[in-house]
Amino acid sequence: MILEANNIRKRYGTLEVLKGVSLSVNKGEIVSLVGPSGAGKSTFLHIMGTLDRPDAGTVSIEGKDVFKQSEKSLSAFRNKSIGFIFQFHHLLPEFTALENVCIPAYIHNESKAKAETRAKELLHLLKLGSRINHKPSELSGGEQQRIAVARALMNNPAIIMADEPSGNLDTNNARDLHKLFFELRDTLQQTFVIVTHNEELANMADRKVHMKDGLITD
Repeated sequence: MILEANNIRKRYGTLEVLKGVSLSVNKGEIVSLVGPSGAGKSTFLHIMGTLDRPDAGTVSIEGKDVFKQSEKSLSAFRNKSIGFIFQFHHLLPEFTALENVCIPAYIHNESKAKAETRAKELLHLLKLGSRINHKPSELSGGEQQRIAVARALMNNPAIIMADEPSGNLDTNNARDLHKLFFELRDTLQQTFVIVTHNEELANMADRKVHMKDGLITD
């Protein structure tokens, strides 16, 4: 088991966003989280990804109770063990594709040579080898999102959390991105939890988990 989230609760003021949700994810599994806006999907994803803390409940990744760590240790753990892909790729515009992909490794104090070697391998794997020295403004939306995927893979994370990863792409680029996730699962045994409104992607997943009003409904 890569991920276990148990009885997660979260409240913002008087609004109870998560009302005791639990989810287990196996290595190499692709799980989609679906449901109407306001169901609590992104909040749940952010807590599983340690970007936010729950009011109650536990999250374990690779057997480690993540929220028992200090903030500094948690930050280092997040950098090493969790990759993130968002709807908007959040690439730094002044950096090349290669430099953007290297950032998580630099935060992990990896050497420049080792980081660049790994980044180049990932960019070639994602068919971006010819775009290594291009800046985001010189790349298509689909290429920018694939660079964000490479960045998420940089530290060989245990799991990748994706929040509406194809929400900003046209149909063809979205389809290519979805196909890429499954190729990465097959070649790297990569695990994904994906929040999506895209029915095609949701239905491709190994498991589709429905949320409504802060609860898992199936």
